[in-house]
Amino acid sequence: MTRYAAFLRGVNVGGVNLKMAQVAAALERAGFTNVKTILASGNVLLDSRSGVDAVRKKAEQALRAEFGYDAWVLAYDLDTVRAISEAYPFEREVDGHHSYVTFVTDEQVLDELAALAENAGHNEKIARGAGVIYWQVPRSSTLDSAMGKTMGKKRYKSSTTTRNLRTLEKVLR
Repeated sequence: MTRYAAFLRGVNVGGVNLKMAQVAAALERAGFTNVKTILASGNVLLDSRSGVDAVRKKAEQALRAEFGYDAWVLAYDLDTVRAISEAYPFEREVDGHHSYVTFVTDEQVLDELAALAENAGHNEKIARGAGVIYWQVPRSSTLDSAMGKTMGKKRYKSSTTTRNLRTLEKVLR
């Protein structure tokens, strides 16, 4: 049995409002075990004997069927999430800044997002990692930053999701 972190895209931030207890129940009915939600932003820990791709697809199908929305889920085993967090290339806590990890499942999208480092403002940091984009930005300019403006595009919806580094630390506890 493998322990996974499933990150739901766009939950409780843009019109898709879900109660995490209902999300956990839907995932349990889909066959996942030891399901636990963290915060209200679509972070779920669960156990499965299936591989990561099967976990992702099964979770998406369960959420679409249960809640009737276009669910997108990115799933990773906890060792992978830990390695991604530990590889964060910038100072983890900078006063007045957010430290983020954007998970990306599409290699072409990863290339596109990594290229944004060339156009980043002087206070925005962007670096490519293994299947992720590391990002740090002043709190007041998240949506106006190169990454913030780009991530809102529909093209990135099915293959990306962003988490604050502090959220990842809570997932890994």
